Amino acid sequence: MSDARAKRLSQDGSVEKAVIEVLEERSASPSSGVPAENQDAQLPSPPNLTEEEERRIWRKVDMRLLPILTIMYLVGSVDRSNIGYRLAVEGNAKLQGLLTELELTGNKYNIALTMYFVVFVFDLHSPRQVCTPRVMLKVILLLFIYVFLSLLLKKLRPSRWLPGVTLAWGIIATLMGLVKTYHQLLSLRVLLGIAEAGLPPGAFYFITMWYPRHMVQYRIGMFWGGATFAGAFSGLLAFAISFMSGKAGLLGWSWIFIIEGLITIVVAITAFFVLVDLPDTATFLTPEERAYVVHKKKYDNSSVGEEEHFELRQLWETLTDWRVIVCALINASVITPVYGITLFLPSIINGFGFNTVISQLLSVPPYVVATAAVIGWSKWSDNVKTRSPFILSGLLLCLAGFVINVADVSIGVKYFGTFLVVIGSYAGFPGNVSWLGNNVVGHYRRGIAIGTQVMFANTGGAIACNIYRVQDAPRYLLGHLVEIGFVSMGLLLLPIVVVTYVRANARRDALQREAEEKGMKVDYTPEELRRMGSNAPDFRFTL
Repeated sequence: MSDARAKRLSQDGSVEKAVIEVLEERSASPSSGVPAENQDAQLPSPPNLTEEEERRIWRKVDMRLLPILTIMYLVGSVDRSNIGYRLAVEGNAKLQGLLTELELTGNKYNIALTMYFVVFVFDLHSPRQVCTPRVMLKVILLLFIYVFLSLLLKKLRPSRWLPGVTLAWGIIATLMGLVKTYHQLLSLRVLLGIAEAGLPPGAFYFITMWYPRHMVQYRIGMFWGGATFAGAFSGLLAFAISFMSGKAGLLGWSWIFIIEGLITIVVAITAFFVLVDLPDTATFLTPEERAYVVHKKKYDNSSVGEEEHFELRQLWETLTDWRVIVCALINASVITPVYGITLFLPSIINGFGFNTVISQLLSVPPYVVATAAVIGWSKWSDNVKTRSPFILSGLLLCLAGFVINVADVSIGVKYFGTFLVVIGSYAGFPGNVSWLGNNVVGHYRRGIAIGTQVMFANTGGAIACNIYRVQDAPRYLLGHLVEIGFVSMGLLLLPIVVVTYVRANARRDALQREAEEKGMKVDYTPEELRRMGSNAPDFRFTL
């Protein structure tokens, strides 16, 4: 149906009919020659809905998107963190046979963990090397890898890209159970890291393409809750599978990787049939519902919509925006404790004097509590439309937890400290991702910013892999102190960003009032406002 016909129907008062006919034709002909990123410009006004009808639509979207995304990330996180449960506790490693079979002596375990962050594999024993041209080149390369992978989601179909990287992830995890040498393990850890690079930033970006900005954190929290629960699930699953040691000539560590990898493969194949693309092509919604979702998201950040086509200037503008970089550093201050506690919690608890089995089982309760905190905090944050207090709370909990574990206190108090670290780090992370996504306007700018944020997070992950050393057991003072340093960085940077946003909002409010009082209004074209992004006079930052 032509645009003229849609316009004529609208003028005749048949808006609802226009919505239905336009969307039905677009669904029937998805390759009509109109770029997907511009198709929603053809939509007429959405139907008027009651609050209950709106809630019903979002529940419908939640049920189609969140379960499969959460399960994908849960099984992927199990694959990613399972090496910590296999290697971190010396007794557990001996039980599974991995240390002895692959001759993982000295710092080989830490190197195996670091290879997951492929570009950051350099000698971390010398701090001066961090500033060498070679390392700086690696940093830039990794930055563009994550930005590129984030932007691929916009160009490729999410329903193919996200399950595809999950499938690759599962295959690699399965093959890790068949390695016979240390170097084979390193190679597969590199490939696992590359595969993982496409899922989290892609999923975060995908969620921001579906939901208005003050509905995002709860959905990211549900998705991230899968990773949090994986911390508990990994320990229990590893404990159960370890009893297969000796079957088919394979030791327990091999079966753990193989079975967990095969589960990921099954989930990825299922996702190919379940996951959907973007709202304008979502056939599980009625035409009226599609029109509502597209319109709600399109005009969420601006009265004229967002930029939806890519230009190189967007890459440069985003990467040179100091607010993006500072928010990425704050994210690193939260995610570094996440990686540290995920990979080494069994070791830390083992250092309290518990045996291997008890250490593994005691690592489960903190993650169970943290999962509830992730979802609860995320829902609360969306309700009050505020992010920074929840990020601050997470950092403070982490700081308290690490300080407790550095102090000379009883075992019970130290174990309580691990709860604070797990809860604070995991519950604080969704707020970081949502905060940056809320305050970056433009489809591609947002994808670039999220990719940058994940890259900084993985830099922290590479560091976390090397600060909990075998020679520092049982107290691991170096690791705890480095984590305190990262958390302190976040606590210093967070108020700077908040003050900047408060002042920017106040300045724009004042200019708007002044213009209204004097009857003077600066007219910008819609194109100019879209190019301004978060600098547009009608945009207000989320605090």
